[in-house]
Amino acid sequence: MNRLAHETSPYLLQHADNPVDWWPWSAEAFDEARRTGRPVLLSVGYSSCHWCHVMAHESFEDRATADYLNEHFVSVKVDREERPDVDAVYMEAVQAATGQGGWPMTVFLTPDAEPFYFGTYFPPAPRHGMPSFRQVLEGVQQAWATRRDEVGEVAGKIARDLAQREIVRQAAEAPGDQELAQALLGLTREYDPQRGGFGGAPKFPPSMVLEFLLRHHARTGAEGALQMARDTCERMARGGIYDQLGGGFARYSVDRDWVVPHFEKMLYDNALLCRVYAHLWRATGSDLARRVALETADFMVRELRTDEGGFASALDADSDDGSGRHVEGAYYVWTPEQLREVLGEDAEPAAQYFGVTEEGTFEHGRSVLQLPQTEGVFDAEKIASVRSRLLRERAGRPAPGRDDKVVAAWNGLAVAALAETGAYFDRPDLTEAALGAADLLVRVHLDEHGRLARTSKDGRVGANAGVLEDYADVAEGFLALASVTGEGVWLDFAGLLLDHVLTRFTDPETGGLYDTASDAEQLIRRPQDPTDNAAPSGWTAAAAALLGYAAHTGSEAHRTAAERALGIVKTLGPRVPRFIGWGLAAAEALLDGPKEVAVVGPSLADEGTAALHRTALLGTAPGAVVAVGTPDSDEFPLLADRPLLAGEPVAYVCRNFTCDAPTADPERLRTALNPR
Repeated sequence: MNRLAHETSPYLLQHADNPVDWWPWSAEAFDEARRTGRPVLLSVGYSSCHWCHVMAHESFEDRATADYLNEHFVSVKVDREERPDVDAVYMEAVQAATGQGGWPMTVFLTPDAEPFYFGTYFPPAPRHGMPSFRQVLEGVQQAWATRRDEVGEVAGKIARDLAQREIVRQAAEAPGDQELAQALLGLTREYDPQRGGFGGAPKFPPSMVLEFLLRHHARTGAEGALQMARDTCERMARGGIYDQLGGGFARYSVDRDWVVPHFEKMLYDNALLCRVYAHLWRATGSDLARRVALETADFMVRELRTDEGGFASALDADSDDGSGRHVEGAYYVWTPEQLREVLGEDAEPAAQYFGVTEEGTFEHGRSVLQLPQTEGVFDAEKIASVRSRLLRERAGRPAPGRDDKVVAAWNGLAVAALAETGAYFDRPDLTEAALGAADLLVRVHLDEHGRLARTSKDGRVGANAGVLEDYADVAEGFLALASVTGEGVWLDFAGLLLDHVLTRFTDPETGGLYDTASDAEQLIRRPQDPTDNAAPSGWTAAAAALLGYAAHTGSEAHRTAAERALGIVKTLGPRVPRFIGWGLAAAEALLDGPKEVAVVGPSLADEGTAALHRTALLGTAPGAVVAVGTPDSDEFPLLADRPLLAGEPVAYVCRNFTCDAPTADPERLRTALNPR
């Protein structure tokens, strides 16, 4: 066992038995490098990363490679999900030097943490023009031993260049109609009308962009925006990227047609997509959107919820194929013969329904289940029986590994998705699951000063401080929970987190936001990235949460901070709309107000109050906030001085705390919140 045996990260623990003398990221590791005069090998990955596992088996479990590493390097292993700041800083260096990035990330550093040689996956033998890992190690060691001054100069220059890099200068004000229309036009140009989505292979679910498209349609009535969102959601839901038996989405599709996924299932993808499909149903009434939203929510609760009430980070892509070998996708794929063994005479219609062929749509004659048939009639009862039998059979296969680490930001996204899905579809069990995760975040991740820890595992808090996305996404989840439950304590907790955003993450001169707090560990560069990746950027997620909190409370400080932060969207939205979708969605809310809805009734259990509350939650007005309570409630600022209407439940719709005439009619409220 090496030093990783004492860590909480499942990814680091996967390497605890390696013969490599791993260190976790720590000052002590760099002290050791200085003491011994050795360079640092920084290896960054995450537990459900397929190629991380491959490189571990090929190189880090190899005794000869480990011996060479132990003699010549101080080896540091980082879980990118625990330390997104470390990952971001060195990934920027890798991308600048090589033009690409990815995981595993392999970077060689001086003892002062300055990078000088970069890569990602290296094979055990030369392959496809790539040197072997051993060749890389020997080359780096030779350069370090014979040209150390030159290496130091290169490393110092790279570190200085990184430190001096500036993001595109943001505009002084938030975007308006013109910029959002330009962003929509840019998305239209990159849209794939035959297959849905944007760009070519590999194709990722554009969750944040879909949220923008739905909000843009709600505000402007642009049918093209709704069409892109609806068609993309349908193509993904019918493709292999969606688990047709158990629900939930894989990380991405390796092809343009959404057929063959990279099979890992991430919490953040499923939380974001669950919410998108719920919002698509809210806008269109689509049966498919309703089914996928609920199946994805049920997948998260069934397969990702931990004993402590939080949600695990991911399921692996690989699993045992029954022969002792770990193979990508083994848990999910089928051959026609396997269908016949399970389904008998129903195998042929099932193969047609799910697109299982003799040739296979994946590797070795195996097929990923999808729904390729857009025409033809299938017996719904028989298909339900087929699904049930296949799911039961699949449950007997060796399951993919689960990363039980609870990440604050991703749990915040799950809280928002489950709270809203539970409310929309009358599924109080889903709202309860959201409450359970929120409770864990407060009990375990939040300290007495309102500071968030990034991760926990088995109810034990991790050592790493929360970054901006943690504060922003957890606040977003708490705001959604406040609107759904009518419990003002969640608004209070959101405010506590957002006060930290204002004081510890915001640049007071520009209004821009940093990914790490002002008092966080100092790296060679303080990371700052407003663009979305697999999940919303911390910057734009914070802007959205600040705006929602301001709508709830009337706080000018929070609204001003949101408006200043959205200046970056005015700059980047028309140029790279695919990569700042959450910021565009937040800008839609700002242009719409966002609307503030106060529902007041004699009690929350009152039938009329519940009807108005549900109508308010189902409104499509972008970013609208909802408060519900009794006239004497002090749970929400929006409820202050809001009397009943002739003793009956009533709803007030306001914008910047200026209100329309109150209404007791759910239909009038629906019209006010669904203008299109």
